Amino acid sequence: MEHVKGPDIPMDKEETITRLVEAYQTDLLRMSYIYLRDRALAEDAVQETFVKAYNSLDSYRGESSEKTWLTRILINTCKDMLKTAWFRRMDRRVTPEDVPEPAPPEDGDEGTLMEEILRLPAKYKDVILLYYYENMPQRDIAEALHIGLSTVSVRLAKARKKLKMHLEGGQPHA
Repeated sequence: MEHVKGPDIPMDKEETITRLVEAYQTDLLRMSYIYLRDRALAEDAVQETFVKAYNSLDSYRGESSEKTWLTRILINTCKDMLKTAWFRRMDRRVTPEDVPEPAPPEDGDEGTLMEEILRLPAKYKDVILLYYYENMPQRDIAEALHIGLSTVSVRLAKARKKLKMHLEGGQPHA
């Protein structure tokens, strides 16, 4: 993964942000969709992520990879969106009758697994998604989430244990 240090950033911010969009837009969209469960909101989150990245491009020091830096911005953006009063009200007004039936997953186990991952507390869900679905090394996850490397390892282990218990019919997530 390319590490761009502050002095190596091209003078043209538009060129840089265009390169970042081309390189990472698909990965960020997938991640934001997993968080928000709505394509339009996911697209908005990705767009907002790139706007924030553009605005803070001059302060990016290259201490982490570009993907890690953008992922950190995206996760914070998604969490902010989930906290908004509008989003909370929207969720409460939707009744089960209003929600269309989901398409059956191609692999039943994969659909069940993703549902269980999404039910995990945020601190476990974040590390699982970044590690397994974004293939981020634990070091990059620690940087993206502003936590220690040992914390990432512990959370991965606890998340795996919770998933295993729940998938085998054990205790609910808590």
